[in-house]
Amino acid sequence: MADITRRLGWRHLRGAPTAHIRHHRGGKLLHDGPGLSFWFRALTAALSEVPVDDRELAMTFHARTSDFQDVSVQATVTYRISDPAVAATRLDFSIDPDTGAWRGTPLEQLGTLLTETAQQHALDVLARTPLSAALVDGVTAVRERIAAGLAREPRLPATGIEVVAVRVMALRPEPEVERALRTPAREQIQQEADRATYERRAVAVERERTIAENELASQIELARREEQLVDQRGTNARREAEEHAAADAVRAEAEAARTVRLAQAEAARTVRLAEAEATRSVRLARAEAEGAREVGEARAQAQAAWLRVHGEVDVATLHALTGTRLAENLPRIDSVTVSPDVLTGLLARLGIQDQS
Repeated sequence: MADITRRLGWRHLRGAPTAHIRHHRGGKLLHDGPGLSFWFRALTAALSEVPVDDRELAMTFHARTSDFQDVSVQATVTYRISDPAVAATRLDFSIDPDTGAWRGTPLEQLGTLLTETAQQHALDVLARTPLSAALVDGVTAVRERIAAGLAREPRLPATGIEVVAVRVMALRPEPEVERALRTPAREQIQQEADRATYERRAVAVERERTIAENELASQIELARREEQLVDQRGTNARREAEEHAAADAVRAEAEAARTVRLAQAEAARTVRLAEAEATRSVRLARAEAEGAREVGEARAQAQAAWLRVHGEVDVATLHALTGTRLAENLPRIDSVTVSPDVLTGLLARLGIQDQS
């Protein structure tokens, strides 16, 4: 669709590079070409826009084969308008000067023309082909027939249309017929699968047998080696027992000799200890007797000196020493409480003594 803008009663058209614009005014062609841009008056201008790019037209139609089986055909036709001037004169590509939209439906008319033409040629080739052949080679045959038919169609060049390519995507029968046709193939595939399964099982059984034989041979070899191992273990056990017995005898002899040596050493140590103890006891007894004798002599001398001293001292001094010794042996007195009666008695005694 062309881009049209308004400016003070004038219109400006700007076309795309893939759109061929034709501008008439008063029956005269003023502008003709793709991608134009110009000013015009809406009341006097006649505009048409013809697309010149490649267009894809998808079509789906039903046909019947020679054995009266319905099939559906899916195809796509690629075309372009090679002569925009001719197409503009044969189809209505005029556009509104205010909006730039087509006044008619030219592309739908082209689609109808191409679809009907292609369908006519496809129906013609399928009507003479059985279903099985149509399913195998029908796509190629239909594509070639449609391409050839459209190339020979005189109305297309007269309308300025050029067919670029034809593609047929699918040619399919009715769902029930398709399921019926699939059944033999499925059965064959299933048979092939079953045969492959049986062969795989046979191979698996053969492999299992080989594995079992290998396992049996391995067990036999293992049993033989275990027998050799038992014999070797018995020999090793006997050798180990003999070595242990010899070692025990050597240890017993060594232990007996060590015990004898220990007993002799213990007896000698006991004798030495007894002699030392006897010597120490004798020395201790002598020392104790000597000490007791010296202590007795010292005590006797001290007693004699004490008696000699006391014999030379007068009676009053002896009384004082006696009081001193008595005071030393008395318990400690922290405080003394003297009552008036005791104090009066003491004072009275002191007075009597002073008088005397």
